[in-house]
Amino acid sequence: SQTPRSVHKLLFSRKTLPENYLTAARSVKPLSTAASKGPAWHNLNIMHGILILYYSVNGSTEALARAIARGVDTVSNAEPWLRTVPPVTAKTEAELPPVPESGPPYVTHEELASCGGMLLGSPTRFGNMASALKYFLDGTSGAWLSGALAGKPAGVFTSSTSMHGGQESTLLTMAVPLLHHGMLICGLPYTEPALAATQSGGTPYGASHVAGTHNAGVLTDEEASLAEALGARVAHAAVRLAR
Repeated sequence: SQTPRSVHKLLFSRKTLPENYLTAARSVKPLSTAASKGPAWHNLNIMHGILILYYSVNGSTEALARAIARGVDTVSNAEPWLRTVPPVTAKTEAELPPVPESGPPYVTHEELASCGGMLLGSPTRFGNMASALKYFLDGTSGAWLSGALAGKPAGVFTSSTSMHGGQESTLLTMAVPLLHHGMLICGLPYTEPALAATQSGGTPYGASHVAGTHNAGVLTDEEASLAEALGARVAHAAVRLAR
């Protein structure tokens, strides 16, 4: 059935995803069901939402998030929830609109509790995650106190302008707050052929992209393959843990 135009406008603009990308329609479903049924990721009769939470400025991290979503979409009983966070400004809490004008909606704390797993993505900022994503994570003490994320699988992804722009340190430091939440970190093993073949992004610690100065959002074949593999690994782990 067709998804109402208003839902498409809320979730994704046509500039951010191709015409035939169906995840936009599916990703809105868990918002009204999973969050209202408590620990929905334990219920074997529903789809397990995999939260792909990212911050992107020029489109590179978003491109990785879309590739990860495709990987999640290949796993039975799992579906991707693409979400983002607002930029950090003086208006972050007081005056920003409740949803962005285009692209994925902002993540909610209820979605942290109801997801079956999470992938966290950010551009590299001096070897660390961007402040907007860090700001959101700093406000998740409630989820930490309740153990909402404990025992759920997670992965990380990043992009940088240069080959040695701090990708690996960004991925490792992004994993730290997830470990504090009790999440189970999934990396990329060398059984993935693209990990040994890549001449750009891709690490054992998570998916990555070398954006350069002119090709923001254009992944190499290896980068896309590894991002999809990471999404599939986290989704498989979520479904198996739920069983």
